[in-house]
Amino acid sequence: MLVVFLALVGGAAFMFDKLPSSFIPTEDQGVLLAMIQLPSGATTERTKQVVDEYADYFLKNETEAVESVMAVTGFSFAGSGQNAGFAFVRLKDFKGRSDPRLSAQAVVGRAMMATSRIKDAMIFTLLPPAIPGMGISGGFDMYLQDTAGNGRAALEAARDQVLMQANQNPQLMAVRENAQPNQMQLHVNINQEKATALGINLADINSIITTAWAGSYVNDFIDRGEIKPVYLQSDAPFRMTPSDFNRWYARNGTGEMVPFSSFVETSWSFGPPKLSRFNGVSAINIQGNAGFGASSGQAMNEMESLVSKQGGGYTTGWIGLSYQERLSGAQANSLYAVAFLVVFLCLAALYESWTIPFAVMLSVPISVLGTLLAAKLFGQSNDVYLKVGLLTTIGLAAKNAILIVEFARDLQRQGEGLIEAALHAARIRLRPIIMTSLAFILGVTPLAIATGAGSAAQNAIGIGVMGGMIASTTVGLFFVPLLFYVVMRASERLGWSNKPPEDEAAAEI
Repeated sequence: MLVVFLALVGGAAFMFDKLPSSFIPTEDQGVLLAMIQLPSGATTERTKQVVDEYADYFLKNETEAVESVMAVTGFSFAGSGQNAGFAFVRLKDFKGRSDPRLSAQAVVGRAMMATSRIKDAMIFTLLPPAIPGMGISGGFDMYLQDTAGNGRAALEAARDQVLMQANQNPQLMAVRENAQPNQMQLHVNINQEKATALGINLADINSIITTAWAGSYVNDFIDRGEIKPVYLQSDAPFRMTPSDFNRWYARNGTGEMVPFSSFVETSWSFGPPKLSRFNGVSAINIQGNAGFGASSGQAMNEMESLVSKQGGGYTTGWIGLSYQERLSGAQANSLYAVAFLVVFLCLAALYESWTIPFAVMLSVPISVLGTLLAAKLFGQSNDVYLKVGLLTTIGLAAKNAILIVEFARDLQRQGEGLIEAALHAARIRLRPIIMTSLAFILGVTPLAIATGAGSAAQNAIGIGVMGGMIASTTVGLFFVPLLFYVVMRASERLGWSNKPPEDEAAAEI
């Protein structure tokens, strides 16, 4: 029996190490997000055509699950531009989507396969973040950091390698840079010496360029009871090409009109529209999702592995939910240790003994194994909710052992032998243990079988606690008398006293 017990403890340790980790489960919130990115320089008409094709896919092929689609052009999570698009896909009520094929995750999987055939754009259908405000979409969120200062060109080359390798990895999906691609940029170079010689103030030049190309707020006016703003901007035909700068004039200090062509030159370059820094170094924001059958923890480990293979001092920096996941994972072992210590100290105070609590605590790993097996069988991961379930299981498993150990100790004091007391206590306390265990198992059953909004979090807690209690009740009870006997016999051989202080004082008198 001791060999079997050690095997169960080893199995619990093995399962704990192999269970995939995550922060919180992905919830079906009844809405999907889509980021649509066309090549640099794509026109609004071209973008709108792709956006309409994307919306038509849901309205024609996903009518059972999708209620409506709202799509816009010119904007996405990656930034603004004519080549960017964004869409909200609203799903039908949960009551009409009880079929697993109609879940948000299933719809996303089919949409990714279908929209990959659209060659004119990169389209990513995403789930919203499980915690609103913690990121802009589900999945992982990281920065590729150039901690060695290799330069922008080397950083972009490392980014391309990471993205290429990530999208070939089955444990990763929809890995992308959260930024607009490199694009042509027009540089307006002002010859300050010439402008000053011509008597033109640099502030006036900036004001003219800003007003002509970007527009400037003037004032408000009242139109039929509504306040409307007034903006001043150049007419479209006069701000379309770099040569239009030659049409503009600036007034100098003497009132003369000086053409822009006399002090302004233009040039083209190709580069990123935005330069990002993270933790004080140049960085590129990369987002993605775990592949089918993989957890977010596995996806994050894969990304760290891909970045480390690049060499050159590139590192990863996690943000949003990914940062919280790394933080919670690092604190989990300390949390479990504190839970065991608190339960142990409470038992030591209850029994006024340092050895009897060991008989109770040694039965806990069996319930932990049950929790981990249940999570593995039902596709759960080692997230925050499972950690809560494990802590709950520790207390409940200790409760079952306490009912036997406490009664066995009393019987031993009444003169029964150690083995007889352990077996007698197990038989006498079996009924209350079964009653309380069944009450708790049935109490968490609604959580384990929940469906609809928020069901993923409820399943994570219910399945874990139910598995732990079933293992503790059906398997752990057979080991409690054995553990009580082993601990008490070992303490007697070592000369440790298990009598409370009043009994010891009476024995001395």
